[in-house]
Amino acid sequence: MKKVAVVFNGGTISMVVDPTLKAAVPNLTGEDIMSKVTGIEKYAEIEAHNFSNNPGPHMTPEIMMEMSIYIRKLLEREDICGVVVTHGTDTLEETAYFLDLTIKSKKPVIITGAMRNSSELGYDGPANLSAAICTAISEEAKDRGVLVCLNDELNLAEEVTKTHSMHLDAFKSPNFGPVGIVDNNIALFYKDTIIKQNILTETYEEKVALIKCCVGMNSDILEFYIDKGYKGIVIEALGRGNVPPDMVEGVAKAIKNNIVVVIVSRCFQGRVLDSYGYHGGGRELRDIGVIFGDNLPGQKARIKLMLALGVTKDIQEIKGIFEQGYYK
Repeated sequence: MKKVAVVFNGGTISMVVDPTLKAAVPNLTGEDIMSKVTGIEKYAEIEAHNFSNNPGPHMTPEIMMEMSIYIRKLLEREDICGVVVTHGTDTLEETAYFLDLTIKSKKPVIITGAMRNSSELGYDGPANLSAAICTAISEEAKDRGVLVCLNDELNLAEEVTKTHSMHLDAFKSPNFGPVGIVDNNIALFYKDTIIKQNILTETYEEKVALIKCCVGMNSDILEFYIDKGYKGIVIEALGRGNVPPDMVEGVAKAIKNNIVVVIVSRCFQGRVLDSYGYHGGGRELRDIGVIFGDNLPGQKARIKLMLALGVTKDIQEIKGIFEQGYYK
């Protein structure tokens, strides 16, 4: 029987409503949660690891890197066929993408969690965890990078995002849809996985900002990050990758100060492109020296830039990391 390492890292899946606070708090251990996943012993041998008990908002890049190194060591073991990680859903997609970039292994790594805590009716944690374990033992799950498994759907870490604050099917891949499902305790894949990208590093740059672009914005926030010595800025731009005219000066100043600026779209779907030639349009930003982040949402582009700056400060190398196969 295959052995799966389950790394417990907190989140709603580990929470219980505190009678005094009348609100959910971390309380369950990995063993407590596994005891609710009845019958899983028929499918896999489980090795539980209590890594942390963090709510999703308490995650940091430092913890993500520690987790990446921890999982890599587990994957090196011959007796482990795959790793499942529990995680708070608020930041699950960022950690999943961080792990996807920093782990290179054919063995499956599956991230899961819960939208309802263990005190609520319809607690989905055990079902999500059992589906993730069944995915981890699947031969078809190999060499697909990190997968996210909730509500019996399988999504690539690079593509998935949390789309709803409470629904059980909150995790979706807006651009391409799920790569598979879990049905009758079997992982079924309906799409081939795209070529995976890795940034194999144990260092990262903390001072990377994320700015959401809105109507009438100016360069004040850009000036703030320049003055604070930030090394990278991701801008969730308008539409196809455009900004209000009064932001252009700040973008240009940031680049002159050797700050890497990456443009993505605040739109839910689609990629950025230098299609527009007016003041503040993508063509002007391209000429100034911004990097285009394809269809990544801002939070994932920030993760990617943090890791890219951990391996190189060369703007052309970072441009290649973001635009490989897009702009050459």
